[in-house]
Amino acid sequence: MNWKGVIPAVTTPFDANGEINQDWMKKHLRWLIGAGCNGIVPLGSLGEGATLTFDEKQAVLSLSCEAVGTQGVVVAGIAALSTGEAVKLAKEAERIGCQGLMVLPPYAYSSDWFEMKSHVRAVIEATALPCMLYNNPIAYKTDFLPAQITELAQECPGLQAVKESSSDVRRIASLKELLDDRLHLLVGVDDLIVEGLKAGAAGWIAGLANAFPKESIELFRLASTQQDEELWKLYRWFLPLLRLDTIVKFVQAIKFVQEEVGAGFALTRPPRLALTEAERNQVKRILKKALAEPVLEPLPFPA
Repeated sequence: MNWKGVIPAVTTPFDANGEINQDWMKKHLRWLIGAGCNGIVPLGSLGEGATLTFDEKQAVLSLSCEAVGTQGVVVAGIAALSTGEAVKLAKEAERIGCQGLMVLPPYAYSSDWFEMKSHVRAVIEATALPCMLYNNPIAYKTDFLPAQITELAQECPGLQAVKESSSDVRRIASLKELLDDRLHLLVGVDDLIVEGLKAGAAGWIAGLANAFPKESIELFRLASTQQDEELWKLYRWFLPLLRLDTIVKFVQAIKFVQEEVGAGFALTRPPRLALTEAERNQVKRILKKALAEPVLEPLPFPA
């Protein structure tokens, strides 16, 4: 399993009736893979997985595997209210043909390490697929500490990677210290990618790559090869956009950017509502400045 490089957490496009626009989603995923992304992660936070029915999740995973084919990996986001449903979805992802799983804590229940370890371990051990643990204490109120992740890695051979989204770059160094190369470490916060790679991460579960895959891949390459002068030029250009990945309405903001550049639709499912006029104007200002002063030639979305 290749956990390295840029692997976008992909959005789920909805039509005016609130249904998944499957044809557009396949087109979008092929665009991302064609740009050079190593794979995709559907059904994550950015994919609004919590608002999808089980049948819709199955459909998203099926179309993802169809769109990506053998050109990249499909890592299914696995989250649910109950451990039983999470295990069921993991098994379904394996049956459909996904190459890996991103394992989240339960949607609405945060507890101690004993219970959270039991939940994620049940999902990890439910299939033969390699797994990535998603640590996002800001969003899910469950914080998998480096020592706890080390314990889980020692007990679960199927755990191969960690998506670290605590926003503390020291976590990556701590995991490297404790685990050496036992786990692949991936950055899950867009505006921490350069610092994360320099601390020892090897991959990026990216958000703004949904609208700017070419720029994301080049940023990753420059940070990985220590080309600091070119790196800073691109990072400085990209940072205001990357910071949209860290706000409460990050899903709405990223999907709005996608729509503005012709690579998606701004529609989200309630309880997420459209950005207010003031919020849209703020995102537009950031995007307008970026588009007016491009560092790279933009990659157009196919007609």
